[in-house]
Amino acid sequence: MDGFARRFARNKGAVVGLAVLLAVLAVAAFGPLVYPDSPWDMAGAPFRPPFGEHLLGTDTLGRDVAAGIVHGARVSLLIGFVATIVAVSVGVLVGAVAGYFGGRVDDALMRLTEFFQTIPSFVFAVVLVAIFTPGIGSIVVAIAVVSWPAVARLVRGEFLTLRTREFVQASVVLGRSSLHIIFVEILPNAVSPIIVSGSLMVATAILVESSLSFLGLGDPNMMSWGYMIGASRSVVRVAWWTSFFPGLAILLTVLALNLVGEGLADALNPRLSREGR
Repeated sequence: MDGFARRFARNKGAVVGLAVLLAVLAVAAFGPLVYPDSPWDMAGAPFRPPFGEHLLGTDTLGRDVAAGIVHGARVSLLIGFVATIVAVSVGVLVGAVAGYFGGRVDDALMRLTEFFQTIPSFVFAVVLVAIFTPGIGSIVVAIAVVSWPAVARLVRGEFLTLRTREFVQASVVLGRSSLHIIFVEILPNAVSPIIVSGSLMVATAILVESSLSFLGLGDPNMMSWGYMIGASRSVVRVAWWTSFFPGLAILLTVLALNLVGEGLADALNPRLSREGR
């Protein structure tokens, strides 16, 4: 664990990204204590500039922009992490079964994966959310549906490599069940690239959720960064801050997640691990 921390700390960008990500998580966790009222409530006169009575100004309806960003952080992070967990779970299951059993099972599952990959992911997400009632649940499902194929292919490749290793063959000789071999023997040895891929998927999920909310397909009962930008797009020249600060929040969060993902890739790289010893 100490070696992992040292390798991660060597990547200065990853350390900065982790600091920014922790700050965003702190805002999501404790920000509502500072802004306990609903972000939908009118807090003052419309178009109040930032750094005055209201820290980040007010929007077209007099709502506090800072309160919207604080409450929107919870929505964006919740959707990003939950959608990623669902997508990774499905992708790991499909990829593990395909890579371990091979043959017709592999062919069938990979053809299914390719079918989902042939459809433009964002367009598919828009269609899925539009079919169902826009809400957090439908957004999570839509993002997970368009995200799992990449994980499935990654896990399949890892399993194809690992299933021929000596420790797997030894488990087969000892009569271990396929379930045991997949989840106890092989999967723990393939977890590093899955973690890296998952960290990057969170950033993608936040971008997709923001884009859906910008188009009016977000949860109508939850304030989100994408909704704030979409609601302010017609007044950018009059009140630039109403879209600038939510956009900045998205930029910093996504950039931080990508930097952390790169740091994890370096820290979990077996070659770097051997060199560190």
